[in-house]
Amino acid sequence: MVSGHSDIPARVGVGLKPQHYRDILESKPAIGWFEVHPENYMGEGGAPLARLERIREQYPLSLHSVGLSVGGSGDLDGGHLNRLAAVIERYEPGLVSEHLAWSTHQGHYFNDLLAVPYTRETLAMVCDHIDQVQNRLGRHILLENPATYITFENSTFDEIDFISAITRQTDCTLLLDVNNVYVSCINHGEQAEDYIDRFPVDRVREIHLAGHAEDVNEHGERFLIDAHDRPVADAVWDLYARLLERTGSVPTLIEWDNDIPDWQGLYNEAMRATAVMERITGATGVTDVTGATGADGTEKSNVA
Repeated sequence: MVSGHSDIPARVGVGLKPQHYRDILESKPAIGWFEVHPENYMGEGGAPLARLERIREQYPLSLHSVGLSVGGSGDLDGGHLNRLAAVIERYEPGLVSEHLAWSTHQGHYFNDLLAVPYTRETLAMVCDHIDQVQNRLGRHILLENPATYITFENSTFDEIDFISAITRQTDCTLLLDVNNVYVSCINHGEQAEDYIDRFPVDRVREIHLAGHAEDVNEHGERFLIDAHDRPVADAVWDLYARLLERTGSVPTLIEWDNDIPDWQGLYNEAMRATAVMERITGATGVTDVTGATGADGTEKSNVA
């Protein structure tokens, strides 16, 4: 079983959105890599797939799945898993990731990523599902820590211990979403710095950064929502810097899925992440794509 291809650089990438295809293909920006939700590319053809193929020829690519429902109580959707395998075969991504969450139940599909209780029963179920996914794909996947809004009275693990147990039992690696850490810790009255300091960073292969919305709950207390609809908050930037002190340079993605800005706005967020990475680690956070690796393994040098 492989851990993934070696062409996702320890630099800053961004989530690829259709409204940015033209800007990217025409200007060939100096971005380290792109990430997409594979569910958007499971069709048999069409313009989006063709454009993604062109971008994949120029840049490394990562897949961030939202539909496997590894935290669900039922069987995995074998058809969905087969479609994911086909997308992987077509685009040869460097990394493939999924969320610690569930989104399907008894044939019903929910447009959300829902929390799981941290119990031994859930642990066994999640590990079994991840084993099935990894065996079908022939590669290890990354599991992302969730943004949560509730806790379960029957939980017997804390989140970090639960995630650590999953990695030990399945040999999967981890995607650490720093915004999710901040959102969950604020919502549950915990210290985000302590979470970052305790997280098993030896298993982290990717980092996510995103913006969040702020509201109040029924008690008038501050309540955060993982909205992906605005710039990264200053507190999350601080946590990212704290994390890099532990990890060194790790592939880092700017996620922006709602109220999406123009290309320059998204690129500016990537540049800010680059500046933080360079300041903390001394490494370069983005790269000119003259050094990028295409799907065929050759260097791409046709950049103006």
